[in-house]
Amino acid sequence: MKAVVCGAGIAGLAAAHRLAHHGHDVTVLEKAHAPRPQGFMIDFFGPGHDAARAMGLLPALDRAGYRFRDAAFVDEAGRVRATAPFSAFAQAMDGLISILRPDLEHVLRTALPDGVELRYGARATGAESGSDGAAAILEDGERVEGDLLVGADGIHSPVRRALLGGDEGRLRHLGFHAAAYTFEDPEVHARVKDRFFLTDTTGAQMGLYGLRDGRVATFIVFRSDDRTLPEDPRAAVRRACSGLGWLVPRALEACPEPDEVFYDLVAQSEVPSWSSGRAVLVGDSAYAVSLLAGQGASLAVGGAYRLGEELARARSVEEGLRAYERGWRPVAEERRRAALRTAKWFLPRSRARLRARRVMLGLLGLPGTSTFLARMLTGKPAAAAPKGGGRTGVPASAPSSGDGR
Repeated sequence: MKAVVCGAGIAGLAAAHRLAHHGHDVTVLEKAHAPRPQGFMIDFFGPGHDAARAMGLLPALDRAGYRFRDAAFVDEAGRVRATAPFSAFAQAMDGLISILRPDLEHVLRTALPDGVELRYGARATGAESGSDGAAAILEDGERVEGDLLVGADGIHSPVRRALLGGDEGRLRHLGFHAAAYTFEDPEVHARVKDRFFLTDTTGAQMGLYGLRDGRVATFIVFRSDDRTLPEDPRAAVRRACSGLGWLVPRALEACPEPDEVFYDLVAQSEVPSWSSGRAVLVGDSAYAVSLLAGQGASLAVGGAYRLGEELARARSVEEGLRAYERGWRPVAEERRRAALRTAKWFLPRSRARLRARRVMLGLLGLPGTSTFLARMLTGKPAAAAPKGGGRTGVPASAPSSGDGR
């Protein structure tokens, strides 16, 4: 079978890996002209972590990951007001890796089986699908045809728009914008070191953490009902974070050119059907849970793994696509609901809710509490592998985080 994957992000690379692993001819189309250097620090756990283990990727992910002592919430004067130990969540989640999005993509990209064609600068602007095949339509009019088309092109997916119609009705905006960038400042790097610092603020929040190459990385989130992306992301970030105090003014002064800032809306995908004929959606194009949920990467890898395994088990492409959605949609829906709970606490609206978050974080050190809070904010455990073994390439005894064992 020839598979065409639109998108060389986390979901697309993971899907290409599994499809090629099962012997399919895979072409990956990516609109960017090279791998993207910008992106957030990701807490990678749950079903994606299980899938990465089954794919043999955990050692490489561990090497690329970071070990933060904790997340420290500081006020405008730099005083620590609350902490969240990473060890508590790692234990509750049965494994957690903190890794930069570009580094996770690098691990997936370098692990692709021989023969996968990766085409950069190939922007898919349309798609077609029927009973006997599918095609991606590129910006220059080229048709890239295959027996299967995988739309892994993100929350603003052109493939989804082409197959299912209007985009706006597929997105649920959560009222936030988010951004990330890196900069060089040896003094700031020395002060943040091995901790993930976040401003203990309402309305807008900046996170700072040190990278192993000496750079400092930022994470920014702020409330906004604007459903359009700004023409100048740097100016938008500076406006939103101008009053946060502490080290934030230095970080804002060092903000790079607008095209070097990763910037997006915080939204969820609400897609009634993930497939049409021989085309299917995976990752954020189908089930984005939002940047604040901390589980988008896990669901991208886990869902791509599930897609590959179901297709390997099925007697036809259509049967495999139905089994993938039937098995994976409940997992994605549970994470979507958990993400809405998380958003309420991630950036409190009021000082009272800010104080309540401090109390909640203080409970993490109590026996049993970390597991309860982690489950409340991240949802029930779920397995990436289909039930029943079969031709999945994964032993029935493969480690799993829950329901599907």
